Amino acid sequence: MNIEEAIKSIHPMGMTTKTVINLMYTSRFVEEAVVQVLRPFDLNLPQYNVLRILRGQHGKPANLFTIQERMIDRSSNTTRLIDKLLKKGWVLRQVCKENRRKVEITITSSGLEVLARLDPIIEENNKKIVRNLSLEQMQNLNDWLDLLRES
Repeated sequence: MNIEEAIKSIHPMGMTTKTVINLMYTSRFVEEAVVQVLRPFDLNLPQYNVLRILRGQHGKPANLFTIQERMIDRSSNTTRLIDKLLKKGWVLRQVCKENRRKVEITITSSGLEVLARLDPIIEENNKKIVRNLSLEQMQNLNDWLDLLRES
């Protein structure tokens, strides 16, 4: 189904408008597919993103700024996200010994376990999302999206 059919547009769109609307619509489609997988784990996308960022630290703590700059959705309230993950026991927050103004966050073994359980489910969901694309098409799409962000 093309984007005009998907959004039930009755007016023709210029190519730039069509492209941007298609990107936004498709982004929401992908996001919703991932949200459905995360819901049974009591996780939302930004929380999942924080856990993945912290896992990528390989045991080293990250400060709020580091997490914020690596977030997919940078408008997220990182402090609030960390607080919710703390309550779930998936992260630890400590004051840095060298600089008491700096707060360091690390992922717990429980947080790593949640991600380990989610990894194969997310991978299967990702395959389902891109099932209509060949490897070459996926590579081209990634190249085009990277190019789009350079503007």
